[in-house]
Amino acid sequence: MLPTRKLRLAFLFLIAIFATGTVGYHYIEGWDLVESLYATVITLATVGYGDFHPVQMSGRVFTIVLIIFGVGAMAYTIGLATEVMVEGRLKAVMGRGRLEKKIEKLAGHYIICGCGRIGRLICRELAADKVDFVVIEDDMEVIQRIEDEWKYIYYRGNATEDKTLIGAGIKRAKGIVCVLPTDAENLYVILTAKELNPDIHILSRAEEETSEHRLIRAGADRVISPYTVGGMRMAMAVLRPAMLDFIEITTGRQSLELRMEELVICDTSPVVGRSLEESEIRQRYGLIIVAVEKVSGQMIFNPSASYVIEKEDKLVTLGEDANLVKFSEVCHSEAMEG
Repeated sequence: MLPTRKLRLAFLFLIAIFATGTVGYHYIEGWDLVESLYATVITLATVGYGDFHPVQMSGRVFTIVLIIFGVGAMAYTIGLATEVMVEGRLKAVMGRGRLEKKIEKLAGHYIICGCGRIGRLICRELAADKVDFVVIEDDMEVIQRIEDEWKYIYYRGNATEDKTLIGAGIKRAKGIVCVLPTDAENLYVILTAKELNPDIHILSRAEEETSEHRLIRAGADRVISPYTVGGMRMAMAVLRPAMLDFIEITTGRQSLELRMEELVICDTSPVVGRSLEESEIRQRYGLIIVAVEKVSGQMIFNPSASYVIEKEDKLVTLGEDANLVKFSEVCHSEAMEG
């Protein structure tokens, strides 16, 4: 059980004892509620001013029981509260130092602004692909879950503030994902991020369809509306269910049979300057090249066998996971296998 939850339960139990003592003295000794509460407090605090003392035998027995349970409960609650405050403070100081050191070592990482429902999904996928990222979050409940369950590197603060983005390593980051609750917040983060790092790639969420163009003009490289995407997938489920099944199988991480992946061809790769037919990607690895994205952003769908692969081409490939891993090594290798 978490210490904070233990502390809440201890306080509730202590309040229940105070209430029991107050009501008990009120009915047993006939004191009014204020006098009964006062007597309960000085009894549990072991002060015993002598202002009030039980006259009835039943009141004295009640006092004995109250002391046995109440004094112990009060000592436990005070001790637990002290422990939580001291440990929490030490943990916060030491934990912040460790996180800052980890962030300082990162370069070419991604920054996720907001760890809500969509932010959590993005973090889960990045973590599964072992991609370095930092989460910016200021909600203490979410931060507690990040520390206890998800174990992500995070920076506590408001993503719309310059110092927070700088603390998360914006100047060394490769990209930033803006998934804050409102378009206004995302817009402000985009403007600030571009000012701090003009070369950073920005992906933003849009709540309203009318906000997409505004966010792009502000500097976002790509804007996605979850509602638009969700609506299109639901419509596809009605009109073209087989196509949706194919997309989910090839893009889902749980699929071990078939996956679609984007692979970037580096400068030294042996497939540079060769056609798709000459590189024997289909024969060697059993992969299908669905599309090629050029550096300019031009997308070539279903490229022909005579297409010549160039450096920094992004090949959208379809095949088994093991074969994708093997070919990804070729994309970054310096010598072609014999």
